[in-house]
Amino acid sequence: MSLTYFLTGTDTDVGKTLVSAALLQAAGRAGYTTAGYKPVASGSEWTTQGLRNRDALILQRYSNVDLPYASVNPLTFEQPTSPHIASQREGQPISFPLLDAGLAALQAQADWVLVEGAGGWYTPLTSQQHYGDWVTAQGLPVILVVGMKLGCINHALLTQTAIANAGLDLVGWVANSLSAMPHEYEAYRNYLTEHIAAPLLGEVPFLQDASQLDDVGQYLTLP
Repeated sequence: MSLTYFLTGTDTDVGKTLVSAALLQAAGRAGYTTAGYKPVASGSEWTTQGLRNRDALILQRYSNVDLPYASVNPLTFEQPTSPHIASQREGQPISFPLLDAGLAALQAQADWVLVEGAGGWYTPLTSQQHYGDWVTAQGLPVILVVGMKLGCINHALLTQTAIANAGLDLVGWVANSLSAMPHEYEAYRNYLTEHIAAPLLGEVPFLQDASQLDDVGQYLTLP
């Protein structure tokens, strides 16, 4: 049976994809066959292979199962906006059965699957449903990425409450530095360690160069 986790963040641009790459590396080193899944991605560019999202390409790269792009990212939107807006404007509906089918296909190929969300927990997928609704329907354990900056304590604790209210397990969190000198880093980390009811899986330092992604798994432990 495949181990599957959903990775969410305290906000957009807090390092979810960086942490996803690290977790996929760590799982691979632990002997798992791994697959990253970015069901919905907005903010993509046209290439000779078609529309491609940078985050999804990183998940594809660090999965050790050889996956076609469409398996990693079945719904790719060009506009860098909330998925429900991009979906409406581009005439490509987001449906839970489609997300379900993509996940099931990866679970049949890998024994460790990481699903990366978009934005934060309540990011809308349709006018009536948000990402957390789909995760709840799937019953997935959750990993939280906290972008270490001013305001992150409030965002982290609100997200923890939302996950608990959904009846899901928060199985770990990651402190990701968003700058070389994050605001009150140690004080914030210590407070969050005390108040998040899940283990700290690791601390990722600020990375100056994308080439450092290849070794980022060293900073994390698996949930």
